[in-house]
Amino acid sequence: MSRTVTAGLDGSPESRAAAEWAAREARLRRLPVRLVHVRQPEPRPAALPGPESERHWSERVSREATEGIRLRHPGVEVTAELLTGRPADLLVDAARDAELLVLGSRGLGGIAGFLVGSVGLAVVARAERPVVLVRAGEQAADEHAADPAGIPSAATAYRPVVLGLDTDGPDDSLIGFAFDAAARRDTALTVVHGWSPPPYYAYGLSLDAGLHAALSEQRSAALTEALRPWRRKFPAVDVVARSLYGPAAGHLVDASREASLVVVGRRVRRSPSGARIGSVTHAVLHHCAGPVAVVPHD
Repeated sequence: MSRTVTAGLDGSPESRAAAEWAAREARLRRLPVRLVHVRQPEPRPAALPGPESERHWSERVSREATEGIRLRHPGVEVTAELLTGRPADLLVDAARDAELLVLGSRGLGGIAGFLVGSVGLAVVARAERPVVLVRAGEQAADEHAADPAGIPSAATAYRPVVLGLDTDGPDDSLIGFAFDAAARRDTALTVVHGWSPPPYYAYGLSLDAGLHAALSEQRSAALTEALRPWRRKFPAVDVVARSLYGPAAGHLVDASREASLVVVGRRVRRSPSGARIGSVTHAVLHHCAGPVAVVPHD
């Protein structure tokens, strides 16, 4: 089966924004779009509209979304599929056959960030392919620089792609995804690495200026080394590497305000307690100002 850019659709404004983002990404990747509408039947009193009415509504939502994307994104192949069952389970299944999965997430207004629901978090925690979260109201122009009049416009260049990177365990799939995203958008890649001093400094030992400078230089050198082969592989991508003191999540949220896409990783943990989302990725998902791609890796 050929890869697709798959979007979860439920008729909500956030899922429509996700479908639009998926169509734009599909054009960049020259892939088809697959819209997946998952209907979860619920028991209801006999006097209320039954499952057939729900199915008709779901079919109409899928049909209208498909027709709209074909109209607004000519040349992008679009298919729709109606599934019945548990949304998180079926979306995780759908992600296996996708280049990436796109989900909507309700915005909290302005640059306050996302409100990620239980289904979205469950899918992000379990999906084997990258998952992109898109806020309701996200527009193509939001991912581009302002025009000469100061107004964001889809006709201008893309804003940078931002990558959050842990230099203690840099993963090729995560770094490669971010470089590829920047190359397809013909934009810069800003790599953000947040670091803190060793834990024993939290127990009363002060961090003097000299040691702080040494640690900072060490972290910067590690970041440079992790990116070296990728700079050679993507010579056209302008890379800005930032090794910053303090929690990574806060630096990534700050950087997201000028980004077209934020890319973070999720380490796959196979344990009895189940799949988890790391604290940095969890914070970024809830507070970043634009689309966030979560890339699973070992």
